[in-house]
Amino acid sequence: MELKANAPDGPLEKKWEKHKFDMKLVNPANKRKYKVIVVGSGLAGGAAAASMAELGYQVECFCYQDSPRRAHSIAAQGGINGAKNYHNDGDSVLRLFYDTIKGGDFRAREANVYRLAEVSNNIIDQCVAQGVPFAREYGGLLDNRSFGGALVSRTFYARGQTGQQLLLGAYQALERQIGLGTIKMHTRSEMLEVIIIDGVAKGIVVRDMVTGQVQSYMGDAVVLATGGYGNVMYLATYAKGCNASAIWRAYKKGAAFANPCYTQIHPTCIPVTGDHQSKLTLMSESLRNDGRIWVPKKKEDCKKPVDQIPEEDRDYYLERKYPTYGNLAPRDVSSRAAKQVCDEGRGVGETGLGVYLDFEAATKRLGAHKIEEKYGNLFEMYDRITGEDPYKVPMRIYPATHYTMGGLWVDYNLMSTVPGLFVLGEANFSDHGANRLGASALMQGLADGYFVAPYTVGNYLAGLKPGSCPTADHPEAKAAEAEVSGRVSRLLGINGKETPTYFHRELGKILWEYCGMARNDAGLKKALQLLPELRQRFWEDVKVPGSGADLNQSLELAGRVADFLELGELMCRDALERRESCGGHFREEWQSPEGEAVRDDENFCHVAAWEYTGDNSAPNRHTEELKFENVHLATRSYK
Repeated sequence: MELKANAPDGPLEKKWEKHKFDMKLVNPANKRKYKVIVVGSGLAGGAAAASMAELGYQVECFCYQDSPRRAHSIAAQGGINGAKNYHNDGDSVLRLFYDTIKGGDFRAREANVYRLAEVSNNIIDQCVAQGVPFAREYGGLLDNRSFGGALVSRTFYARGQTGQQLLLGAYQALERQIGLGTIKMHTRSEMLEVIIIDGVAKGIVVRDMVTGQVQSYMGDAVVLATGGYGNVMYLATYAKGCNASAIWRAYKKGAAFANPCYTQIHPTCIPVTGDHQSKLTLMSESLRNDGRIWVPKKKEDCKKPVDQIPEEDRDYYLERKYPTYGNLAPRDVSSRAAKQVCDEGRGVGETGLGVYLDFEAATKRLGAHKIEEKYGNLFEMYDRITGEDPYKVPMRIYPATHYTMGGLWVDYNLMSTVPGLFVLGEANFSDHGANRLGASALMQGLADGYFVAPYTVGNYLAGLKPGSCPTADHPEAKAAEAEVSGRVSRLLGINGKETPTYFHRELGKILWEYCGMARNDAGLKKALQLLPELRQRFWEDVKVPGSGADLNQSLELAGRVADFLELGELMCRDALERRESCGGHFREEWQSPEGEAVRDDENFCHVAAWEYTGDNSAPNRHTEELKFENVHLATRSYK
């Protein structure tokens, strides 16, 4: 397998413009003869489907929810980055590019990241034109706030509902095309296989989640925009339905999986309260604009009421350790710092796994009405979940799994190692390196969907003969359907004693313990011993009641957990092989005396992409060397 980035030549700031000119175009009359399959209806998938249909292509879009507007993009709270420099505080496309490269600990491809920064301004204009109600200043201009890893205010927001408002914008564009008949929408449909014909992606196999029918859908190109795989950890901030099955099926059909060990831990999550929990709730990173994070200086003060801990006995540890960025240090840095003070025995709450996020000073400075105006819905959400009023007592937060920077490998055109298979948004690896900056996920999803894929998918289609799409009775399609039906029958036939949730929870415990915020050689090897054993137990003892011929949520979950069990092993294998610390991948053997990550640029300045070789054999590890011609490799510091 050869990994060709296919980034265009020329100056960084001219690459995308030059590439758009050099790409082949499709005759408008011929566009109606091509069909594009889009899996996922969130920001990336919804935007791509709407844009491709607007251009004139036939589009079929699939999602497992009952409506495209239930995609998990709706849950994003804090904002979306754009290099508009409305605050006149020194921002620019180049600075957003640099902050993103640095934030990812110099483990991302320069050309892709610069394009993302460049397109960010178009995204804001697009969303405003759609009517997205971004916050505005008194004079009517769009407002911005700061996020972690940046010293400028570049994040556009709609209170704590930015993802919801952006998704509604993409949703209305999608629904318009559905109404015009250019998009055929398939809800409650789960993709369970990619159809490969002569080495090229030509379709997918889908199970109707209501009737159980297994059916093939063919196209000239397949676009996966199915989100990240963070639910592999069981406890995460993702919606419970989020899964990795689409990209895992593609991996097992030849698509390389890049950097699976790059998982992001978000520092501002409501702490775990017990084994009864099946997911965690995120508190937006935007809260770190005005909230101050601290723990008691003395262990004996941790159980005291907050009002009994005087100012001089509080350790504002982020402000102490990172005076330049303070509470807006990047997510990976802030998460490890929280873990460190809790490991020292200075954590708060019943479990001791929590730190305070305090708005007392901001409320005195700005007034409670201003805090409510900026964060009111977030404060209400916290109050409803915890029963504590954050206007009166500080929030308690702790890091939790939130995002995955790893994903299917893609080139500059967002095409995987399987020709015709494109991957957008969090499902790919392309833009964030080893750590994603806050407010960049929404930016990447919309950039890929609105402004990149319509060009690059069109360029690919221009090389195909119009009307050459195979039909669903092709032998490869029937073989793929048989694979899906066989897996369903196998899961239903085990009739064991344990639920899929039991195995998912056990998997999460192993991964959080050995491949979570910190990893080491012994722990990863232990995980690689435990995970095959757990997977074997799953296939011998999982209990899936009901049948495959109707609605069966246990069956859905069992299939997803089976994939997570395999993916978890690949994550640990990747983490073991990457013998350095970078971004969200923190190997305890490679850290400075102050506990900061230490990279090994001589040996690991590359993307690691894994090639599937069979269920019973180790995958092959390939590398794409990263070249930094516009920024200099440097020790990442936020002090």
